[in-house]
Amino acid sequence: MMVSINNNALTDKILAGERITPEEALLLYEWPLEELGALADQRRRQAKRSSYKGDGNEIVTYIVDRNINYTNVCNVYCKFCAFYRTEKDDDHYVISLEQLDQKLDELSAVGGVQILMQGGHHPKLSFEWYINLLRHIREKYPHINIHGFSPPEFQHFAEVFGMPLREVIANFKEAGLGSIPGGGGEILVDRVRQKISPLKIKSDKWLEVMQVAHELGLKSSATMMFGHVETIAERIEHLQRIRDQQDGSGGFTAFICWTFQPENTVLKVKQKTSVAEYLRTQALARIFLDNVENIQSSWVTQGPGIGQVALKFGANDFGSVMMEENVVSSAGTTFRLDAKQIESLIRDAGYEPHRRNNWYELLN
Repeated sequence: MMVSINNNALTDKILAGERITPEEALLLYEWPLEELGALADQRRRQAKRSSYKGDGNEIVTYIVDRNINYTNVCNVYCKFCAFYRTEKDDDHYVISLEQLDQKLDELSAVGGVQILMQGGHHPKLSFEWYINLLRHIREKYPHINIHGFSPPEFQHFAEVFGMPLREVIANFKEAGLGSIPGGGGEILVDRVRQKISPLKIKSDKWLEVMQVAHELGLKSSATMMFGHVETIAERIEHLQRIRDQQDGSGGFTAFICWTFQPENTVLKVKQKTSVAEYLRTQALARIFLDNVENIQSSWVTQGPGIGQVALKFGANDFGSVMMEENVVSSAGTTFRLDAKQIESLIRDAGYEPHRRNNWYELLN
């Protein structure tokens, strides 16, 4: 394929591991998919080369964990969400400790090491309720990392509890919280957030939670949900904000992007985001986020086959066994895999599977 001198220069810059600009990212997005994927794969190799002994470039990791949604009551009514309920709905709930223990016993039985625990913005649950929940898990299941509570939840807690944000996060950490997921990021551009979730926190507030958490020694993931009302330039602006934050705090362990799932939601799109666009966006993220070491493939929304393909487009991690998932499945997507299937998919794609923990330390 013939490329211009500028394209050759940009290719050389990427292969040299140098940082690209938002303007270059916008140009790069238009390149042929196979070329973009090859560049992202090279950046993956550069990122992982120093992480593992031996031929670490060819290691693909995954984690055994379980999603636990402690409540589905939420008062921000995001247009893209099919999971939330109000207290007036017959199927609203708050999890009991007995229900929680059953889920954690099942997770422990299959060698699980983490829960991803998130919920809605419940207007009535108290500070003590959350602290007791965290302490219960830490004391009864010390081998389970609590990866919990998204930035919007923490801002909600600070408001409902009447406490400074830093104090809330510090208390949660002391009670047993181990790390924070990147939920509620969607697109970190306020024009977009106003359209799809007008009652949810704005971009600066999301980043504030992550900054405080990182300062307190808690690691977190970063996410992006795309394919709704945002432009390509706004996707890149989102990546820029993540990269800038990481330059300052260094607390993001991984980046995960997935496509908006429109079924059963108020927010509608003309057509679902294509597989090619998902792969293109993930590849661009790998190249742009030069300071975030790990990129997860999103088989939960794309399916196992595309999850495999994504390993050639910059991803080095296959995500989670995810014994339970309620939010995405509420919007009509219901892919499920166990550890054996994940390892088989990784091997079939030409990589060596390894289990990991939240901090990307190998467990086998």
